Amino acid sequence: MSIEINNESAIEVDEPLIQRLATYALDTLHVHPDAELAIVMVDEGAMEQLHVQWMDEPGPTDVLSFPMDELRPGTEDRPTPAGLLGDIVVCPQVAAEQAVTAGHSTMEEILLLTAHGILHLLGFDHAEPDEEREMFGLQRDILIGFAMSERGR
Repeated sequence: MSIEINNESAIEVDEPLIQRLATYALDTLHVHPDAELAIVMVDEGAMEQLHVQWMDEPGPTDVLSFPMDELRPGTEDRPTPAGLLGDIVVCPQVAAEQAVTAGHSTMEEILLLTAHGILHLLGFDHAEPDEEREMFGLQRDILIGFAMSERGR
């Protein structure tokens, strides 16, 4: 798995932890081990520019996903073909604000946003109630499974 993490924000993040979560999520979703993923942390100004440019919405957001090869989750017998999964852009400042509201750490929020971004790259969405249930259920399962795997480290 080729996972590149680039922190362009002013907030320090635990890059190895993000790398492990992304690897765990992609393995869980049976994505080919040669798939490529980029995760970029940006400040609010850069995120706001992306949010306006791509979503036509004002202000910074927490996470944006930019799929490349439109890969979908695989199965144990038929993993996703190798390819460019895409880019996830996370804003740690927005994550920090959301973490306070959610009652957990900024890093936990960044992990949640990373899992959320990966699911979007793989074609999941939450525009409709049934899609939201499926996507958020998978997101929860990934985060719980990852937390359990981290306890065993």
